[in-house]
Amino acid sequence: MIDIPSIIPHRYPFLMIDRIIEIEQGKWAKGYKNVTCNEWFNTETSHIMPSMMIVEALAQLGAFTTSSKENSLGFLSSLNGLEIIGNAYPGDRVELYYEVIKNRRGFVLGKGEATVGNQVIIRAEEIMIYIQGSS
Repeated sequence: MIDIPSIIPHRYPFLMIDRIIEIEQGKWAKGYKNVTCNEWFNTETSHIMPSMMIVEALAQLGAFTTSSKENSLGFLSSLNGLEIIGNAYPGDRVELYYEVIKNRRGFVLGKGEATVGNQVIIRAEEIMIYIQGSS
C-alpha cells in the first residue's frame, strides 16, 4: 500500500484520492476515489460529485506521480481540453489515470482520465501541475 499523506499535503476533506493502486514513478499512476453519500459536497438537492473535484483528484494523482520528496508541494497550474462526459454518484468508484507527457523545471504536463464502470466521465488532454520544491 502506498502512503499518500507522506507525499502530498492534502488531508480530509480535500484529499480526493482514496488509494493509489499502480504507479510507474515519473510516468503514470492509477488510483481511485469511492464516492459516498456523506461527502461534504453532497447536499439535499445535489447528489453528484462535482466535476471539478474529479479534476482535482486527477491533479493530485499527477502531483503524486511526479513528486517523491516529502517537502514538495503540487499546484494545479493549467487545464486544457477538458471534456465532461458523465457524473459520479454515491456508491460509484471513480477510477483515475494520470500520464506524464512532459516534466521540465518543476512543471509537469500530463493527461488524465476518470471512469466509472468502464465509462469515461472526464477526460483532460492537458493538466499542468507546478511542483514546488522539486529541484
